[in-house]
Amino acid sequence: MTLKICIAQLNLVVGDLTGNAKKIVAAAQTAYQQGARLVLTPELSICGYAAEDLFLRHAFTSACDDAVKAVAAALADLKDLCVVVGHPTGGDQRTRSVAVQSRFNAASVLREGRVVATYAKRELPNYQVFDERRYFTPGKDVCVFEAGEAGQTRKIGLLICEDAWFDQPARETALAGAELLAVINASPFHVGKGDEREQMMRERVLACGLPLVYAHLVGGQDEVVFEGRSFALNADGSMAGRAPSFIEAGLMVDVTQTSGEMHLSSTITPQRSSDADLWDALVLGVRDYIDKNGFPSVLLGLSGGIDSALVLAIAVDALGKERVRAVMMPSPYTADISWIDARDMASRLGVRYDELSIVPEFEAFKATLANEFKGLAEDTTEENIQARIRGILLMALSNKFGSIVLTTGNKSELATGYCTLYGDMAGGFAVIKDLAKTTVFRLARWRNAHDPYGTGQEPIPVRIITRPPSAELRPDQTDQDSLPPYEVLDAILERYMEDDESIEQLIADGFSPADVERVTRLIKINEYKRRQSPVGIRVTHRSFGKDWRYPITNRFRA
Repeated sequence: MTLKICIAQLNLVVGDLTGNAKKIVAAAQTAYQQGARLVLTPELSICGYAAEDLFLRHAFTSACDDAVKAVAAALADLKDLCVVVGHPTGGDQRTRSVAVQSRFNAASVLREGRVVATYAKRELPNYQVFDERRYFTPGKDVCVFEAGEAGQTRKIGLLICEDAWFDQPARETALAGAELLAVINASPFHVGKGDEREQMMRERVLACGLPLVYAHLVGGQDEVVFEGRSFALNADGSMAGRAPSFIEAGLMVDVTQTSGEMHLSSTITPQRSSDADLWDALVLGVRDYIDKNGFPSVLLGLSGGIDSALVLAIAVDALGKERVRAVMMPSPYTADISWIDARDMASRLGVRYDELSIVPEFEAFKATLANEFKGLAEDTTEENIQARIRGILLMALSNKFGSIVLTTGNKSELATGYCTLYGDMAGGFAVIKDLAKTTVFRLARWRNAHDPYGTGQEPIPVRIITRPPSAELRPDQTDQDSLPPYEVLDAILERYMEDDESIEQLIADGFSPADVERVTRLIKINEYKRRQSPVGIRVTHRSFGKDWRYPITNRFRA
């Protein structure tokens, strides 16, 4: 007796209920033709994850309910097929003075045109980028349903994402008679999260003694990326199947029983390096943000430095050279090698490349301000003017041609304020805002050593990677004139900002007190800048975005 399960690893769009429903129906129909009698779709597959305050609108949850019914009706003729669909359900019961929440993160089992079971997620995450307690009420019940052809069904226990990270929901589901756990998920990517998920689910199956199939979302949604990598585990914790990462896929899992033991089998996609995952996360994040929001193309300022070079390479891999434009905007302090390297890289990637000198505009600004600044030495004011002229030019091109501006600042700069409001921070999408500078260098070297998209060449000129980084806003400037060495800065940033270690811990572990005080002070006093920065891709377990909610006015030292 065999049950074939399809894990439908789908890339969905928040709020596109009709489009998402059509994608679910198409995946289910294809899986049915291939013999599947159970299809699992990701968490909140009807509406996309996460719909945020759309969940608070009754019209939205009502439309989601209608979309679930539409999916059920479209699959009514497929005999013995069960499809699990994630969706919000319920709403607010309002009186004049209070609103009582009764909204659930749910999953419904559809079979031959009917909803045969609905399960409400029990464990609601409220950490990192998750905010589910704002929107949902926890469920209390278990859900066990039968799937398979008549007379040959299996009892499937249904869980939603965070439920499977705790022992009790799985244990109670097993006690209710489940023979196999089906977990539907939308768990945002960060480096290392895939291994963490598999290990946690391995612990879960060993604890409850049941095999498990794990259906995961794929795709970019604003600042988060979902990598897919759905999988199946046998009851002994062994890997039975794994879907590829960062692409849509239908993972077919065969469930058989011999000598009283249930066995799962499927294809197993090999694990990849963390840098390969990181690259594909950034590429998918750019592609989906641009395409799902309807932008025709992108443009960026190409300086001849490492950050803009990396962003350009990511953008071309994501969108193709025809949709990417690079603009070099030299100042009086731009080195000749910056021109040469920028032209070289644009040529290698085949993108449109233009040079717009900012020297006349810079001189005009200085002339206008000459009386105001009389007797005062040049300082960061004049440096920021140059950055803001570039921002104006890029935004003018964006307005005129409809291309969105990709900003090129990294996490180390954003942390310390080594960036200019309304200058290099001006733009619509911050591709590498969650990459520390040391990671920028490492990932550039990785991309030059790999050719996942068949370009046939190293996209980034080696000199861009090896030369000392500089904003080139004053003579002979380098980043390390204003900041500690990036190896030191990034280590402090990771431990203080990402891992919440204290200043005292860092100093006790051997970091220079002066470096620790300097970096942590810069992080605090530049919160006002970060609040005005564009959304960007989250790839660490804590980014300057939904993960980081610190007050601008703040005198707490530790």
